[in-house]
Formats: sequence, C-alpha cells, structure tokens
Amino acid sequence: MLRQTRFALAARLAVALMAGLAQAASLTDSLKKGTPDLKSAAALAFGPEGILFVGDASGAATFAIDTGDNPKGAATGALNVKDIGSKIASLLGTEAKQIKVNDLVVNPASGKAYLSVSRGRGPKATTVLLRVSGKGDIEEVPLKDVKFAKAALPNPPAESARGRFGPLRQMSITKVAYVKGRVFVAGLSNEDWASTLRSIPFPFSEVDKGTSVQIWHGAHGRFETEAPIRTFVPYEIKGETNLLAAYTCTPLVKFPVSDLKAGKKVKGTTIAELGNRNSPLDMIVYKKDGKDYLLIANSTRGLMKVTTENIASSEPVTEPIRGGKTAGLKYETIENVKGVQQLDRLDKDHAIVLIRTEEGALNLETIALP
Repeated sequence: MLRQTRFALAARLAVALMAGLAQAASLTDSLKKGTPDLKSAAALAFGPEGILFVGDASGAATFAIDTGDNPKGAATGALNVKDIGSKIASLLGTEAKQIKVNDLVVNPASGKAYLSVSRGRGPKATTVLLRVSGKGDIEEVPLKDVKFAKAALPNPPAESARGRFGPLRQMSITKVAYVKGRVFVAGLSNEDWASTLRSIPFPFSEVDKGTSVQIWHGAHGRFETEAPIRTFVPYEIKGETNLLAAYTCTPLVKFPVSDLKAGKKVKGTTIAELGNRNSPLDMIVYKKDGKDYLLIANSTRGLMKVTTENIASSEPVTEPIRGGKTAGLKYETIENVKGVQQLDRLDKDHAIVLIRTEEGALNLETIALP
C-alpha cells in the first residue's frame, strides 16, 4: 500500500512538472495571428522565446510580436556595420537624413540586433522594424500575418495635449522592459501625476491605470510629477527587484517594484544627480570584476559608468544641486567612446552601440564593457 501511494505521488509530481514545463514553453501560444496596427515604435524590449515587445507611443499600446527568431544554437557574436544609416536608407528607398533610429535591442536568444526606424519626418513618418545579423545583413522584420498580442493603455494623454516637452501622446511610452513575467512600461498618462509606471502581466490581460510617480529633482530643486522617465533598467537590491530610472537633466531614481500598485501615487528615491542640460538616451546594467555597474548613454554628458556600490544604504539626494554639479552615486565618463545614441547588452563582456560619428554617419559597433 505504501509503495502504491509513493508511486501515485511520484506520478502526480511528474504530471505537475510536465504541465509546468509545457506552460513555461508556451508563451507564444497566447499570441494570435494577424497584422499588428503599429503607429510607431518608440521603445523595444525582448522577452523569452524571441518575443519582441514594442511600445507604440502614437497608438498608446504595447505589442508582443513573435519574431520567430528563437534558435537553439549559439549567438552570432560581434555586430559591426559601418555607416548603417546609409545602408538602412538604401534598403528603405530613401536618404539617410530621412531615417531616425528610435531604439536598439539585442535578442538574447540569437544575438541579432533589432532596430525600430522611422522613415520620413513628422506625422507622415512610417515605422519599420529591422534585424541585423552577425554578418552585417539587414532585413525587415515581417509584420504581416504574424503572431502578436496588444495591450492598449486606458489613460494616455490626449492626441492634442502638449507640454514643455512637446506633444504628450508621443511620450505615452518612453521605455519598456520584460521582467519575471511582467512588462514594465514607462511614460505619461492623463492623470494629475502624469509620469507613470505600468506593470502589465504577460500573457497580456487587462491593463490598469498604472502607478503615478513623483521624484525629487535636485537640479531643479523641486518635486516633479510631469517629467517622463527616459530610460530604466531592473536591478536587484537586497533580493528585491527595483527599477532604476533616469530622467532628463539628470536624476537617477529607484522604485521598488513591490510599490507599483494600480492607481497608487508613489515617491521614488533619488540616488544620483548626474548633471543638468542633458538627457539620458539608454541604459544597461552589467557586472565587471565582481561588481555591478550601470552604463548610461547621454545626449551631452557622454557615456557614464555608474557604480552601484552601497546603493542600498547610500543617502538619497534631497537638496537642490545647482550649477550643473552632481551628487549621489559616483560615476566616470568613458572618454574613448563618443557619440553613443543607443546601446544594449550583447553578452556578459560586450555591449552593442549605435554611434554618431563626427562626420554625421551612424555606425553599429560592438565594444568591450568598460
């Protein structure tokens, strides 16, 4: 009898394990075949199984798209394409000055780079997703008859709304990231605290109003609720997942994910002021010599390597920081890499960067993490 009981228990455990494995391997099953009605592609992020998340600011929605790029083999290695801007323009039948690369991400499953590109300027610009392999080949990512899902935002800014940063709808989504079964979306809403962080379960279900966030901006000497997060990364602090978010001019703020509740108002902790008259463009986290660092590309302050040492216990920035001075977490500027517009982790030792040269060309390059 005892033997039979043990056998039955083992059988139930085996069935449960197989069911869990099947569930873990079937995220693309939640996607339905069709053509996503993308109006823009402001931000990109990869999840498991080659699923690409696309933040459509104009359409105020986040899409999950099955790229079909989910090989079992090794990644492609270094990615280097000189004057990629001209090559993209040629592929799209236009001039280099008529294209804009909105975001760059690496698919960790294949090592291929994905770029969201606007062709043309203004409201008539069209959006194209491109894929770059290790051989430097550039191809368009199919968006017709693909498996996808859509999560529409319930409270974006009105299409006619404008603010000191320009049309507010274009900032309804500024950054997306997939973290532990959820898609985090930063941007603006139509709430009285407009700056918003959303935590959307994936596979997609109902999207709530998100969490309205407030920060102390040392360079401006005031609390702010209207400035959008420009970029963020997830980071573990004492076993708790946080989002480290960078804003224009340039506060760095941490938000515990556990605080991000629907309809709540949350005050972040400013852990650094990295200098005014500057906008962060992209950010990654990596490990070097046993220590964690942030690597931040900026519009005017170059490529910053920011230490996360003592991030849990460091004193928050709570006073005005005037005259372009900095405070909080320490950093160094990587002087030998200039003109970085976008970046992402390629592997544990390398990053991929999109660089604007002094001559105005765009190059895609692989660099060693500093």
